[in-house]
Amino acid sequence: MAVRATEVKRGMVITQDNDLWVIVDYEHITPGNWRAIHQIKLKNLKTGNQRQLRLGSSDTVEEVFLDKKECQYLYKDASGFVFMDNVSFDQFPLQEEVVGEYMKYITENSNVIVTFHDVIPISVEVPSAVVLRVIEAEPAARGNTATNVTKNVKVETGFELKAPPTSTSAT
Repeated sequence: MAVRATEVKRGMVITQDNDLWVIVDYEHITPGNWRAIHQIKLKNLKTGNQRQLRLGSSDTVEEVFLDKKECQYLYKDASGFVFMDNVSFDQFPLQEEVVGEYMKYITENSNVIVTFHDVIPISVEVPSAVVLRVIEAEPAARGNTATNVTKNVKVETGFELKAPPTSTSAT
């Protein structure tokens, strides 16, 4: 659907150069006696690249409607990471390029939000907080509390991070 430059808003998804872009920032500029300019900052939904788009008041952009569904991560195989739609129970694979770094935080059988354009999944949203089980941790260095002390920890998804040491003193 064509939308005039005067009607665009932050968060709107448009198609430009055969790619999907989300509008990150929008500014209406009226420089003195000149015509109004609409300065739009875009972010590519697939690559994350950003760019500027300058439009006149009569220019149009093509708005895209996206569908978000709650899906469950099932397993990983040769075709990619397999998810299931929680309503229709359809299973579909997502490639590494789509899920990216998020798989560090997603365990099997956990729910995520998958965004679709037409019927093609384009991105994954993980919950803002996840609970992961620690499977491996270094012992804490005792008495070293003058600075911000951390130790290496490995969680059930295979992700390795630094965490503060915990005290396990018996009373």
